[in-house]
Amino acid sequence: MPKIQTSLRIEENLLKESKEVLSKLGLNFSEAVNIFASMVVQERGLPFSVKVPDYPDITYEEAKEKIRNSLEGIGKNSSKEANKFFDELTRQ
Repeated sequence: MPKIQTSLRIEENLLKESKEVLSKLGLNFSEAVNIFASMVVQERGLPFSVKVPDYPDITYEEAKEKIRNSLEGIGKNSSKEANKFFDELTRQ
C-alpha cells in the first residue's frame, strides 16, 4: 500500500524524549506513529483507556492555575516548575 507524508505538531521536548525511548526499542518516531494508527484501526478507537478526571467540577486549565498559584513563593521559577509538572503529568 502506498504511503503518504503527513505532519503534526508536538512539543519539542516531548518529541525528543519520545525519540530517545523509541530508539531503545529499535523504533523510529514514524514507525511508532504507524503502530499507533494500526492499533486505532484494530481497536476501532484509541488503544488505551481515556477517562474523564475524577474532578468534574474543575477544568484542566483551572487545576493548572490552582497548582501554579500554590507554587508561587517557592521560587522565581514557580511557573516554569508548574509547567514542567503538568508536562510530566500529561506524559503518564
